[in-house]
Amino acid sequence: MERVWTLLSFGPEGWGDDIAKGVLLTVSLALATLPLGLAIGFFVALGKRSSDKTLRLAANIYTTIFRGLPELLTLFLVFYGAQIGLQQIVRLVNPGASVEINAFVAGMIALGAVFSSYASEVFLAAFRAIPEGQYEGGHAIGLSNAQTMRLIILPQLIRLALPGLSNLWLILLKDTALVSVIGLADILRQTGIAARVTKEAFLFFGIACLLYLVLAMLSSIVLRTIENWTKRHGVQR
Repeated sequence: MERVWTLLSFGPEGWGDDIAKGVLLTVSLALATLPLGLAIGFFVALGKRSSDKTLRLAANIYTTIFRGLPELLTLFLVFYGAQIGLQQIVRLVNPGASVEINAFVAGMIALGAVFSSYASEVFLAAFRAIPEGQYEGGHAIGLSNAQTMRLIILPQLIRLALPGLSNLWLILLKDTALVSVIGLADILRQTGIAARVTKEAFLFFGIACLLYLVLAMLSSIVLRTIENWTKRHGVQR
């Protein structure tokens, strides 16, 4: 038991510092990806509701691609494929130049694309649950389209979409483990290194399991609090 505490301790003899850094990177990546995915997902949902056939087609193609591709393949396409593509473009101007995509940014873009494709469907379902009379009522009292969306539709949309988005957040939190394959020192990579070096695979992968479960439970508490607040706020309105 003493050896276990030594391995998990903070300092030169333990792996606590490295695992803590992995937790910080995992949480940072998920939090950085969330607003990107929500923003893109919202606009893609608007595109699917558009009267313009081109916009609807583009939005549907976007969601079909990123919902159909495995997340790991999307990550490789962004990290390696985009890097090669950018290098070819830059070399047209400067033959000796080279381009490197930051692994964190690549992970954020790839996970954000996948998250947004699913979030767009959640937003679309929430839009469809809002009666058309809400839009007509906003226009009847003299509100512009933007004001109607901001003051009347968005508060209802958030309340309706929150349960689905909560599930997507938990999926996103788990999918951050994929970035370990492109060199980011997240929870899985740090515990994997520790397991290989110490030959204590069960211990460190067990710690990884516990950390992901703790993050999921904390997320559930926060999301449930937000959901209860939106319900109370909706009733008061």
